[in-house]
Amino acid sequence: MNEPTGQKSNAEFLQGSKLYIQRARIALPILVRQAKARKSIYYSDLAEEMGMPNPRNLNWVLGAIGNALKNLEELNNEKIPLVNCIVINKSNHLPGEGIGWFIESKQFEKLSKNQKKELVNQVLSDVFSYQKWDLVLKQLGLKPLKSKVLKELDIIKRIGKSGESEFHLKFKKFLANNPQIFELKGENKGTIEYQFPSADSIDVIFQNKSEIIGVEAKSKISDTNDILRGLFQCVKYQALIEAEQKVQDKIPNCRVVLALENKFPKELISVKNQLGIEVLDEIKMK
Repeated sequence: MNEPTGQKSNAEFLQGSKLYIQRARIALPILVRQAKARKSIYYSDLAEEMGMPNPRNLNWVLGAIGNALKNLEELNNEKIPLVNCIVINKSNHLPGEGIGWFIESKQFEKLSKNQKKELVNQVLSDVFSYQKWDLVLKQLGLKPLKSKVLKELDIIKRIGKSGESEFHLKFKKFLANNPQIFELKGENKGTIEYQFPSADSIDVIFQNKSEIIGVEAKSKISDTNDILRGLFQCVKYQALIEAEQKVQDKIPNCRVVLALENKFPKELISVKNQLGIEVLDEIKMK
């Protein structure tokens, strides 16, 4: 795809006063950001970041994006990967059935779950490796998103790690003794301060035969910077758990959750989505 010569006409693909078209112009830069980060995003998380009360209404939004990309393909005579596939359901980790209108497979809805996953993974591989997303945005009259937390990251690097508070200790003990919070059975009590071979320690870890769940805990006294630090800690712990499973000749199978006693800050929603971190917030200790 070359530099746009008819940017004004290209931008008309996502022009209009209808609400779903306005939302499409908001959504596409977010999807491009996720493509660059090589991370899918749940419908609910995308709706939350966009300030939409009902994720179901994203079907119209994503349809408008799909049509715009198809029109741009025809104009440039160059394939553009279907970035809509990045948006997935929490239940089955697949895009909605509406993707069948755009994906290159007849009767997508009639495929088995495994066939759908295989096909979607092929599309996602193209989406994640595509190098011209910024140009696509430019041709549609849009701009890439800029991070709003760079200053906070610098603050975190300067501050470093502080000592543990009594609030943090009490909260992680509560989490370890309440596995149902993480959809586990009552007998699966967690281990506090599990240490990895790297000498790093995670707040809580739950181990069972099928899966390991790591938990980074942030108590009620944690501020936005501390929660931002927690998001990056989750990335580290995910890699450490998988590494330990590999050297134990186990197939890596784990998830890491950021557990908060307070509500997750709105200003960090984009970072959470970029990193693909699972967050459970407003956990009340009984």
